[in-house]
Amino acid sequence: MPANQEPAAHSDPASGGASRTDRTVAGLRGRLRHAVGARVWRFRLFGLLAVQAGVAASLAWFVGAQFLHNPSPVLAPTTAVGIVAASMGTRLRRTVELLVGVVLGLAVGDTLMPLFGIGAWQTGLVVVLAIIVAVLLKGGGSLLTQAGGTAVLIATLEPPVRELSVPRFVDAAVGGLIGLAVGLLLVPIHPQRTVQRLAEPVLDPTIAALHNLATALRRRDLGGAEQSLTGLRILGSRMTALDEGLGAAQEVVRLAPLRWRQRRSLAQYTRAIHHLERSLYGCRAVARRLTKALRDDEPIPDEFAAAIDLLATSVQTLRRTTTPERADPQEARRQILTAVELVEKAQGEAAPDPTRPHTHRLGYSGMIAAGEFRTACQDLLIASGLDTEEAGALVRRTSGRDEWD
Repeated sequence: MPANQEPAAHSDPASGGASRTDRTVAGLRGRLRHAVGARVWRFRLFGLLAVQAGVAASLAWFVGAQFLHNPSPVLAPTTAVGIVAASMGTRLRRTVELLVGVVLGLAVGDTLMPLFGIGAWQTGLVVVLAIIVAVLLKGGGSLLTQAGGTAVLIATLEPPVRELSVPRFVDAAVGGLIGLAVGLLLVPIHPQRTVQRLAEPVLDPTIAALHNLATALRRRDLGGAEQSLTGLRILGSRMTALDEGLGAAQEVVRLAPLRWRQRRSLAQYTRAIHHLERSLYGCRAVARRLTKALRDDEPIPDEFAAAIDLLATSVQTLRRTTTPERADPQEARRQILTAVELVEKAQGEAAPDPTRPHTHRLGYSGMIAAGEFRTACQDLLIASGLDTEEAGALVRRTSGRDEWD
């Protein structure tokens, strides 16, 4: 072996094994942090649900035993807990449908089972009749499901008890009303905190996907751009959950006296969230067009990647405007408008002679992406508190398009 040759054959395997071990350990730590963070997030979001369910179950049992004279008021706390669970993140109408379905299933089961007895065909008959009645009442899916399910429970597990002074469907109705009262009046959710916690699993992946997209554009990495686009596409179900949370929060501030003073702040926050969602859909369209531009080998100037990075940063800044430290929305607006300027530089400069055509640095898909980008920026400006006309005027003036109108 030559004197100046390094013994790489002896050192590389060890160093390679060590690096693989380090990567494995780092990956395990990352997954552990993610799992712990997810559990903490779920506890913060649904922790109050446990308190609501416990209070509702206790009150329902007490009322059923003391005022309805039911020695074993199982249905009252059961229905109360079901109503509390259903009202967390769903609309009041669906909660009422659940309550009506329980009462309907109990009423049909208690009426028919003493006549026909308990058995296979009797169970089927009770379920059919309960769902038919629910259909005639024009009930939705929650009502139909709950009516049929409760009828099965009554037909198979809980035969009618004749000595009760109050029918069991009244017991269940009282429990359901107590569940509604606890969820909306006694221990209501904090509307804005609940919506913020539902927004976390939407905003965090969006910010990360936009930064990853910017990196992929700089490297002209088609696989990385496609991965970022996929990350934005899978957020649809989380946005649906966020919308349902907004609906639940609006019902709470409308019906819960303890939350009435939060109506104005929630209305502003709801408007911001809606426009933020629209901006995220616009970002997905931008990612789709830029991925197509990479696939078609179109030019994508570095300014466009920088603009996407800055847009992601502005979303993070907007998040802080609703946290206790209350960041100034002006900072986010400056970032958004700077991003618009960068996209204009990426798109090209106007010729000094108005009769000459505009010089473009982007291809077909890139030009469409630039338009989608400006729309997403306008929605973000509205989310920061500007009205629609002011946000549109700022984007046009920054991009130099007010002179074209």
